Amino acid sequence: MTGTVLVTYGTTNGSTAQIATAVADVLREHGLTAETRPARSVESVRSYDAVVAGAGLYAGRWHKDARRFLRRHRRDLAQRPLWLFSSGPLDPSASERDVPPVPGVQKAMARLDARGHVTFGGRLEEGAGGWVARMLLRNGKGGDFRDFTAVGTWAARVADELTRV
Repeated sequence: MTGTVLVTYGTTNGSTAQIATAVADVLREHGLTAETRPARSVESVRSYDAVVAGAGLYAGRWHKDARRFLRRHRRDLAQRPLWLFSSGPLDPSASERDVPPVPGVQKAMARLDARGHVTFGGRLEEGAGGWVARMLLRNGKGGDFRDFTAVGTWAARVADELTRV
């Protein structure tokens, strides 16, 4: 593949955007052209040869911008290679074991014939927006549980699939 990969994301406090940027960086290191954009700003995916879409998990659901992205572009997404990632567990579980996609993402994977999914740890730090985030922080549930080595390993596997002849 010599075309462009869209790496898009839904996020509230920026943690998932940083993961998406790391994924795009690895794709570029493997010789691919990758563009990172917030899901709500993507008007069309037709100019992309493949898509990686990710979202932060909130109360067991993907961020609304990413859910809307999948719905809005479902026909075009079903016609190109697609990978999904989630970020969210505020504990080390995502680094310790394979965390399956939440039910809504499982359905989207089947409907869109996605090639894969991974769940990465999330980040919640002081200053995060939203009352739920503030409540979690008050209860000591904050921290940064993202594993950028795991992000890089997964993104390299995506790149390998895309560049395989």
